Amino acid sequence: MAFSIDDQCIGCTACQNVCPVMAITGERKAQHQINAKRCVSCGVCGKVCPAGAIHNDSGKTAIKQPRREWLKPAFKTENCSACSICVDICHFDCIAISTPAFKGDLNVYAQLAMPAKCVGCRLCEEACPLNVITMTAGGDA
Repeated sequence: MAFSIDDQCIGCTACQNVCPVMAITGERKAQHQINAKRCVSCGVCGKVCPAGAIHNDSGKTAIKQPRREWLKPAFKTENCSACSICVDICHFDCIAISTPAFKGDLNVYAQLAMPAKCVGCRLCEEACPLNVITMTAGGDA
């Protein structure tokens, strides 16, 4: 199931701006819509909605949450293969592969390069084939 927006929506576009899969459409000051086929139920839209107009998969109103409390990805760098799947899936370009320490250095790994841009959608965690990523408070491993 997908999240939904009710008629309490004020059209502020906050949800649209943070949706990692661009599932939300609508004009400013008009009710927005969530495309159920695109929605990945990450819940980020509900965390930013000032009107309480977003409902989760169970139909309950999503709770607005301060950004400082959002979960961030933490990486077990010793197990990371630097496959870049998490880098590719991140819509906000928050994740990057570390810079090699020297030419030929194979000890590279994924890392949260832009924590302020991360919305905590969990797409990276779900996509990681090695289970290197876990969502934690502040991205601390």
